[in-house]
Amino acid sequence: MSEPRQLIKEIEEKVKVPSGEWERFSGYGVMGLPFASGHILALRSFPATSLGMGYRSIWHRNPEGNWTFYQTIPAEQSCPRYFGSALTKAQQVDDIEIIWTGVNDFRVSIKEDVRLEWKISLTTTLATRLMNSIASLIPEPLWQKSGFLNFMGGVASAMLGAGHLGLYGKTPNGQKFIAAPRKIWNVAESTASLQDESFGTVKPLQKQAKLGDFWVPQRGIFAIGNALFETYNPTYHQIKLTEKEI
Repeated sequence: MSEPRQLIKEIEEKVKVPSGEWERFSGYGVMGLPFASGHILALRSFPATSLGMGYRSIWHRNPEGNWTFYQTIPAEQSCPRYFGSALTKAQQVDDIEIIWTGVNDFRVSIKEDVRLEWKISLTTTLATRLMNSIASLIPEPLWQKSGFLNFMGGVASAMLGAGHLGLYGKTPNGQKFIAAPRKIWNVAESTASLQDESFGTVKPLQKQAKLGDFWVPQRGIFAIGNALFETYNPTYHQIKLTEKEI
């Protein structure tokens, strides 16, 4: 398997929107990463989406449990469309910069008034290699079956030691979701700061965090794959799209 940097370069240049009837996103990101200080970070980079423009988003939870999402396009076309009712704040930013500094290393930053800096180093393990081998053999239709996804979530939870992993469920706004990671790596090392405040060392939380039925992994997992969400219906789903504190 190619190294992460090369795979991401190919994704940024060639990725296509997956087929299907739901709202669909294809790309990569850090599913979630907890720090000893109680901070959590996650990254989503979707060059291709069925809603229009590709975008990047950083999710941040502070030690008090308040979530802020930063995204490079309006909230109604990005992550707050599904998670907005669980957020304290959603903020559109001009740019979320991702720079690869090695085949397994990259840094993420938001300048402007946010001043977020995040460095990540990736590694492969026996567990990630096994999971990637299994994923490569799974036919496309199975990735959209709830029973199979629940099974795979259980397998991944046991093999990766990342706490409970939910690949299927409901978002805080009520839409059903499917997470289909096709290739994964562990985060070996990471440092981060916000407004010059360091997040400290990477460490599992005493209580695993979640947003709706999406559980934030208790160890860093970098994934390439697709995400699908039930099409928004105002009769059944909540939606909070404000760019201010909510």
